[in-house]
Amino acid sequence: MSENEPKKRGFFSRLFGIEPEPETPVPAVPAVPAEVPPEVPPDAPLEDAPRASELPSGEAAPLPLAMPEPAQIQAAPVVAPPVVTAPEPKRSWWRRLTEGLSRTSSALTTGITDLFTKRKLDAGTLEDLEDILIQADLGLATAARVAKAVGDGRYDKQIEPSEVKAILAREVEAILTPVALPLVIDATKKPFVILMVGVNGSGKTTTIGKLAAKFRAEGKTVMLAAGDTFRAAAIEQLKVWGERTGAQVVSGNQGADASGLAFEALQKAKAAGIDVLLVDTAGRLQNKTGLMDELAKVVRVIRKLDPEAPHAALLVLDATVGQNALSQVEAFGDTAGVTGLVMTKLDGTARGGILVALAAKFGLPVHFIGVGEGVEDLEPFSARDFARAVSGLDEAA
Repeated sequence: MSENEPKKRGFFSRLFGIEPEPETPVPAVPAVPAEVPPEVPPDAPLEDAPRASELPSGEAAPLPLAMPEPAQIQAAPVVAPPVVTAPEPKRSWWRRLTEGLSRTSSALTTGITDLFTKRKLDAGTLEDLEDILIQADLGLATAARVAKAVGDGRYDKQIEPSEVKAILAREVEAILTPVALPLVIDATKKPFVILMVGVNGSGKTTTIGKLAAKFRAEGKTVMLAAGDTFRAAAIEQLKVWGERTGAQVVSGNQGADASGLAFEALQKAKAAGIDVLLVDTAGRLQNKTGLMDELAKVVRVIRKLDPEAPHAALLVLDATVGQNALSQVEAFGDTAGVTGLVMTKLDGTARGGILVALAAKFGLPVHFIGVGEGVEDLEPFSARDFARAVSGLDEAA
């Protein structure tokens, strides 16, 4: 039946005479292609995928179409375990001494090795040896003594450098042994007054602090007098040492009278029953008459309270000054009545042999030597240890 033909009426329509209603044509619906999911960019985050709560009941959530780049995944930072390092073993005094004297010993031993390697002993060799020893500031007398000891019975013979070093150590030890004396604190004198003197930059104030630490470790009570009133830094430095060591500090304003401060400190030390009073003084050049006179005044004022004080006057010498140390000993000896020496900064010079020259000329006790900045780097002087260290020999040999 064609579309134009009328639709036939049904039985009931014909029976009751009802005309059929014309049919309304249904418009054609264009075909819709299957829906293609939109392309997901490769860097889309996972959150762009629909959540399960947003889907119709019973429908599973689709998997994400793309995974994020590895760079977008932020892993938890990896914390490295703390590095535990073993504490550095404490160096022995011998090791600190040899390291401190390495510049001096290196200059000596290198010269000796070069001079005596495969060479017979003659007058020229001994003269060269003397030059090496003099350059190390051992002094003329010591250089001649060592050269003579090396030459005895060995002319026209070959001598090993090690033998020359052993002879050097033996002769240096013989010179130093009489002056290697400890600083003895007389317990019957309260306080035992120690006057510290020296030129600018010799390490005097630092040495006072180190000595205070040693005396405190021995159970002694200590008082410090900040008599270097010219430098505010020296006063503050001594106060710091007082705090570190538990020592009382007597100080005044910058520019105060040094002799008056020393007098006040001695009064307080006597009243408190202090064992040791260490009196700092301003650094001064030995050729400055006015400053040396002021130092003499400090000594005179102290003796008004105690005729025997100071019981020790220690001259702090900087090893780096070399031969200039000889004139310092002479000048300070006349002014302050120096009773003993402390040699510092032996680790900063190749001229540590000056200590031998001082011992040979003056015979003053050498109480302490310093080879570093630490408290443990200032130790009582040992002739044998110094002689072997400066000669480049082993401790036990």
